[in-house]
Amino acid sequence: MERKLASIQKILALNPIPNADKIEQATILGWSLVVQKGVFKVGDLAVFCEIDSILPDKPEFEFLRARKFRIKTIKLKGIVSQGIAFPLSILPVGAFIEGDNVTEVLGVTKFEIPIPVCMSGIMKGSFPGFIPKTDEERIQNVPWILDVYHNQGPFNYTEKLDGTSATYYIKDGVFGVCSRNINLARPEPGVSVKDKILNVFWKVANELHLEDNMKRLGDNFAIQGEIIGPGIQQNRYGLNEHRIYIYNVFDIATGSYADVHAIDIIKALNLISVPLVSVTKTLPPDIETLVKFATIQSIIAPSIPIEGMVIRPKHNINDARIGRLSFKVLNPEYLLKYGE
Repeated sequence: MERKLASIQKILALNPIPNADKIEQATILGWSLVVQKGVFKVGDLAVFCEIDSILPDKPEFEFLRARKFRIKTIKLKGIVSQGIAFPLSILPVGAFIEGDNVTEVLGVTKFEIPIPVCMSGIMKGSFPGFIPKTDEERIQNVPWILDVYHNQGPFNYTEKLDGTSATYYIKDGVFGVCSRNINLARPEPGVSVKDKILNVFWKVANELHLEDNMKRLGDNFAIQGEIIGPGIQQNRYGLNEHRIYIYNVFDIATGSYADVHAIDIIKALNLISVPLVSVTKTLPPDIETLVKFATIQSIIAPSIPIEGMVIRPKHNINDARIGRLSFKVLNPEYLLKYGE
C-alpha cells in the first residue's frame, strides 16, 4: 500500500486530560494524539499527519521549526501523542472526503535516516520490481484487522529490530544485493572488505557465503532481513559485529511468501530468524492492549526496550485491502527514549 503520511480522517473520540485546560486527547484511526481543546468535535474531519512526516517549511508550520518540521512521538501531560491534526482549512480549496491522501497536496515528505558512509554502495539500479519492499503497516492505520482477523490464528509475534533492511536474491542464476531502496552493484574483485566500496550489505553477504548457499538451495527466491551492529542506528544493541536476522523468504517465481516452510529455508542457509516473542491463537481485542503487550524489553538486548513487534498469521492470509496480512506495533517507550 502507498503510505498516507497526510490524510483526511475522522475524529473518533475526544477525552479530557487531567490538569490540562488547553489540550485534550483525540483518537484518529487507531492513533492517540493530543490536540488543542475546542478545535475539533467528535465526527469532524481533520488533516492527520503520521509520525515520521516532515512538514514543509511554511509559515503555518513555523511552530515545528525547533523539531525540524518532523512529527515524532512525544508525551504531554502524561499522554503519549503520535501524530498531529489540523483543521481542513489548512488545505487549498477543494472537495475532500475521509480517507483522501493529501500528502502531496500539503508537500509532506517522509523522514529517512541518513545512510552512513560504511553502508553506502555503488548503485546498480533501483530496487527490483520482482520483490516487494519491506515496510510493514502500523496497526494504528489498519485497526479493523483486530476485528476481522481476531480468531484466524495462530499468530506469530516477532521482535522488530531497529537496523537497516537488506534483501538478497537469486534471479535466473544471478545473485543480487539490495538496501531498502537500491540494488547495489558487486564490488570489484580484490577490493578489501575494509574498503568503503564494500559496504555493510555486501560485507554480510560475503561473510555468510550467501551467494554460494542460496545458489546451492535453488533459484528465483529472495531473503529479507534486518542488519544490526556497529555503525547502524547508533548500534543500540551493543554488538561487536554485524548480524542479520531474517524475517521474509519470498518465492520470485510464484510471487508469494513462504510461511511455515520459511524457517526450514532460513536454517538451510545457516541463518537466524528474527526472535519469536510469542504465539497466540487470537489477536488482542484493541490497540491499547496490543501496545501494552509490545511494551517490553528487547530479546536481543534486554537492557533496552524492544522497538516493537511484527505480527503475522502462521499461515499466510491475503487481504484485498492490504495484501499479505502482516502488521507492526511499535513500543512507545522505545520511540520516546530514542526521539522517534
